[in-house]
Amino acid sequence: MCGIIGIVGKEAVADRLVDGLRRMEYRGYDSAGICTVHGGALVRRRAEGKLTNLTRVLAADPASGDVGIAHTRWATHGAPTAKNAHPHATDHVALVHNGIIENFKELKAELTAAGRRLESETDSEVVAHLISMQVEAGASPREAVQEVLPRLRGAFALAIAFRDHPDLLIGARRGSPLVLGYGKGEMYLGSDALALAPLTQHIAYLEEGDWVVVTHENAEIHDEAGEVVERPIQLSGASAAAVEKGNYRHFMQKEIFEQPTVVAQTLGSYLRQSDNSVALPQFDFDISAIKRVTIVACGTSYYAGMVAKYWFEQFARVPVDIDFASEFRYREPVLEDGGLALFISQSGETADTLAALRHCKAMGQTIGVVVNVPTSSMAREADLLLPTHAGPEIGVASTKAFTCQLAVLAALAAHMAVKKGLMTRAEEQEVVGHLLEAPAALNAALDHDDDIASMAHLIAPARDVLYLGRGPDYPLAMEGALKLKEISYIHAEGYASGEMKHGPIALIDEAVPVIVLAPSGPLFEKTVSNMEEVRARGGKIVLISDAEGLEEAGEGCLATIEMPRVHPLIAPLVYAIPVQLLAYHVACVKGTDVDQPRNLAKSVTVE
Repeated sequence: MCGIIGIVGKEAVADRLVDGLRRMEYRGYDSAGICTVHGGALVRRRAEGKLTNLTRVLAADPASGDVGIAHTRWATHGAPTAKNAHPHATDHVALVHNGIIENFKELKAELTAAGRRLESETDSEVVAHLISMQVEAGASPREAVQEVLPRLRGAFALAIAFRDHPDLLIGARRGSPLVLGYGKGEMYLGSDALALAPLTQHIAYLEEGDWVVVTHENAEIHDEAGEVVERPIQLSGASAAAVEKGNYRHFMQKEIFEQPTVVAQTLGSYLRQSDNSVALPQFDFDISAIKRVTIVACGTSYYAGMVAKYWFEQFARVPVDIDFASEFRYREPVLEDGGLALFISQSGETADTLAALRHCKAMGQTIGVVVNVPTSSMAREADLLLPTHAGPEIGVASTKAFTCQLAVLAALAAHMAVKKGLMTRAEEQEVVGHLLEAPAALNAALDHDDDIASMAHLIAPARDVLYLGRGPDYPLAMEGALKLKEISYIHAEGYASGEMKHGPIALIDEAVPVIVLAPSGPLFEKTVSNMEEVRARGGKIVLISDAEGLEEAGEGCLATIEMPRVHPLIAPLVYAIPVQLLAYHVACVKGTDVDQPRNLAKSVTVE
C-alpha cells in the first residue's frame, strides 16, 4: 500500500526522500511525489507511474530544502494521475496520507461551501484543507492538527509539513502504521522500518490514535486524548541491504531461493533438535482447552490457513473454521467460548485482517497471530505471537512468507496435539523429524529450476490455466493459480481434483494447460483417474510429482516436473517451490513486471 517518508534534516533531503520511496516500492504504487519546505515556500514535485518518472522531474526541476515529506500512492479515490498524486498542498500546508478518509464527501462539501477549491479527486486533499483553514485562522500547527484529527473517520497515517514552520513535521496514525525514527540532529517518519533503515536503526512505533510533533532534536508524542506520552525506542533490525537483489534478476526469484534458509531459521525457533520436540514461545493460556480454531487471512496467507486446517483437524482433532478476512465480520460468525482465533499475515497490517482480529478480541476469543513483522499492529495485539522469520519480502507476490507460515502452523498444530494428549512422544519426534527434513527437500526442489524455466514457454501463450490437487495439495493448487494470475496476468483457477467433473471440466480443451499437483501416496490413484479425464478431452497436462508418481502416471503429459519424495506433512512446503517457479518463469517469458505487478499492493491497509 502507499508509502510515507518524512525527514527533518540538517542537509538537503530530496535525494534521501526518493531513496526512502525506492525502499517502499515493494508495497505497490502507481504515482509518487515529494514536497520540501524551502525559502518560505512548499516545493512540490509529483509524477504518475514509476519512481523513474519522479526522478526525471526532479532532475529537470530540483526541490531544495532540509525538511520534507514524500509518498508512493496506490490509487483508491481518483485515477493514478499526477494531479491525484501526493503530497497534497494548500498555500500553507502539505501532507501525505496512507489509508481512506471515509467521511471525505461530507468534509469536501463543507470545504466547497466555504469557498475552498480542491484540485484532486482524492479523499486525502480534504485533510490538507481542513488543517490549512485552522492555520490560516491563527492556530499553531499542533493546535490545527489536534482540532482536525477527531473529525476524520476511517484509517490514516499522515505526515504533514507547514510552510511557515520549516523546522518541524507532524505525523499521525489511526488504523495505518507509522514509524518514528531517531537520528543525530535529525528525525524521521516512515510507513515501515525498512524505509528508514539507511537513516537510523532507532525507532518507535506510534500506537493507535497517536500523533507526534517532530523537530530536529526530538519528538513529542501525544495519544488520542492529546496527552503527552512515551513510546519505547527500539532497534529496528531492518537492513538497508534487504532491498538489494544481489545476483538475482528479480526480488521474487531471490526470495524463492531463500526459502531453504528462512524455513530452517523459522523451524529453528519452534523445534528443539536435541530431542525432536516442539517448543513454542511462552503464552498465558491453556492451549489444551482450545475447543475450536477460527483461521482468518487474505490471499496467499489464506491458502496457508487452508493447509493448516488439515493439520489441526488431523493432529489435534480440533474443528477449524476458515474465512477470508474481508468476509469474516459480515457473516456474523458464531464464536464459541474457549476458541482460538488465528490470524495469518505477512505484514501484520492488512486492514481486513486487523479489523477481524479486533472483532474476535471483543468477542472474548484468544488471539493467535502468525506474522512476518513482529512489531506490527497484529503482533502487538496478540495473546500468542508466532513470528515467521522470512525476513523482508520485497516481491509483491508472496513466496518465502508462505512457506514460513506453513512451517509455523505445522509446529503449532503438533504442539496443540501434544498438549491435548493426542500425540505420543514417539509421534511428536516423528513429526518434528519430518519438519526438520523440509529445508533439504526445498533445496532439492530448487534444483529443478532450469527444467521449469525451459518449459515455461509452453504455458505462456495460454489464456486460461487450471490447477488441480487433492487434500493439502488442493490449497496449493489455488496458491499456484494465484501466483500465475498475479505476475503473468494469465487467468488461472485452482480446484480440488475430484471437483473438476462438477463443472470445470467444461473448460478443458487443447488450449487449456492443466497443472496437476500429485505426490505419490494414498490419493495418487484417484488423481491419475482425474488426469485421464483431462486427457480424454484434449487437455494438456503438466504433472508435478515425485519419481514414483511420474512413473506410475505413465506417458502422455505435456511436461513433467520431478520433486523429491517427501512425507505428506511437508509436501505443501516442497510443492510450493515448483508452482512459484512456474509462475515466475512464465512471467519472465511474457515480460511482465514480476516484482511490482499491475494493480497490486504488498500490504492492503484499506478495507
